[in-house]
Amino acid sequence: MPELKCHRTPYKPQNKRRILCIFPKYSRSFGTFHHAYPLMGRVKAFMPPQGILVVASYLPEEWEVRFIDENKQPAKTADYRWADVIITSGMHIQRPQINQINEKAHRQGKITLVGGPSVSGCPEYYPDFDLIHVGELGDATDAMIEHLDHSIDRPPSQIRFETKDRLPLDEFPIPAYGKINLNQYFIANVQFSSGCPYRCEFCDIPELYGQNPRLKDPAQILKELDTMLETGNPGAVYFVDDNFVGNRRAAMELLPHLIAWQKANGYPVQFACEATLNMAQSPKLLAMMREAYFCTVFCGIETPETDALHSISKDQNLSMPILEAIKVLNSYGMEVVSGIIIGLDTDTPQTADNIMEFIRESNIPMLTINLLYALPKTPLWRRLEAAGRLNFDEGRESNVDFLMPYEDVVGMWQRCVTEAYDPQFLYDRFSYQCEHTYPNRIKVPNSPARTSWGNILKGLTIMRNIVLHAGILSHYRQTFWDFAWPMLKVGRIESMIHVTLVAHHLIQFTRECSQGKESASFYSQRVRKAATDALNSTLGSRVR
Repeated sequence: MPELKCHRTPYKPQNKRRILCIFPKYSRSFGTFHHAYPLMGRVKAFMPPQGILVVASYLPEEWEVRFIDENKQPAKTADYRWADVIITSGMHIQRPQINQINEKAHRQGKITLVGGPSVSGCPEYYPDFDLIHVGELGDATDAMIEHLDHSIDRPPSQIRFETKDRLPLDEFPIPAYGKINLNQYFIANVQFSSGCPYRCEFCDIPELYGQNPRLKDPAQILKELDTMLETGNPGAVYFVDDNFVGNRRAAMELLPHLIAWQKANGYPVQFACEATLNMAQSPKLLAMMREAYFCTVFCGIETPETDALHSISKDQNLSMPILEAIKVLNSYGMEVVSGIIIGLDTDTPQTADNIMEFIRESNIPMLTINLLYALPKTPLWRRLEAAGRLNFDEGRESNVDFLMPYEDVVGMWQRCVTEAYDPQFLYDRFSYQCEHTYPNRIKVPNSPARTSWGNILKGLTIMRNIVLHAGILSHYRQTFWDFAWPMLKVGRIESMIHVTLVAHHLIQFTRECSQGKESASFYSQRVRKAATDALNSTLGSRVR
């Protein structure tokens, strides 16, 4: 394998430092699959946080670095006391948890640093951190490391490090996988590119990471995959690129390497990615993705209404009929996961009917159905701000003043979610995938990587838990058995496990949504009083 590129001269520190990297807990959502964890044995979190693990790997090797993912376990007071410096990162949805980490660190007198997508988009969200890192890995990171080498005293006012010269993506270090147990995650992940050529109105990716995707070298991706397998294997790897086919030529250059890696290693993982729906017009690309064992693709379909897609600058979804594009992807063995947005300016009382009809016709099992939420630094935010349509009243599910009455929009969301994830309707759509999508995947070998004793034991554990939680204790057990028993009789155990794990989470999460226990938008920062009281109580007990 070729040597990885590295033109950077690592900074040689003069002092020893102990760095504690903490990744904050996510708010629960459809996409975290938390209801599936108890069925999977050791799984405690969705996927490893790539960004902060890259930072942990980038820090001087002379420094002692520890990592805690609070989605698995909270950092303890003793962890804070051990460290000289506390580093955290996250997305806007994690803003309250990020600031709580800062408060706990300051109670122990520790200097704090926040970096990552949220602070890069909105530095004003984090006024109490001692140091902020705005932008991607680069010259600001080197300056920050040098500053911490010289001083770990808290500064009198916040110091800002802002990247002007980004480190090329093909010089990024391999994430510090040695600091995690990969088997405790639902899915593994890897990043090939950063940025997206499209400018959808609601998305902040082009402004944060640019419209011309930056790329890693294929050898770098293979090295990351090899390093992952040394620390564990959840069985699937998600390409967390903003758009896997944002640079289609680069994706097609990578795929032969992934195919060769899969063959050489006995197809140890399935691949998944996020991509634009217009990839369905590239049969050569899809054929290679099939050969590399890509089994799932997330597409931001957003809405089946064509005028709505045009209004949000999502014209790339209009290059061919949406339902036809989905069938094309299915024909290459790829199950489509869809994003759906409710609350667009073009929505009408008929929109919920149109969405439900689309779900029936597309047979997409999983759809992340969210209320429209305006993210800062997006065209949507600027347009609504200029029109006076941003609303930050406490208790709202969205910061958007919809053109339709707020209660009607929330009602449409509730209807779509509860109908889409009715157990029978959900299992019907999965049954369609079992008959019309999964058989189109390549037949992978029964290699040692797939049939190891560890994998067999893992499968038996999951089967036992599925039978208990879905087949005996659940309110939908008859629906479960109507699907599972025929699958078991013909030996389609892997498909049965996949479907029932995902379905269990979706059904349970929907019940909580219908009871008002979950938010109607992944981005909503609405905090319920009971949850706040419990969190404050927990924080108090841990810092005393």
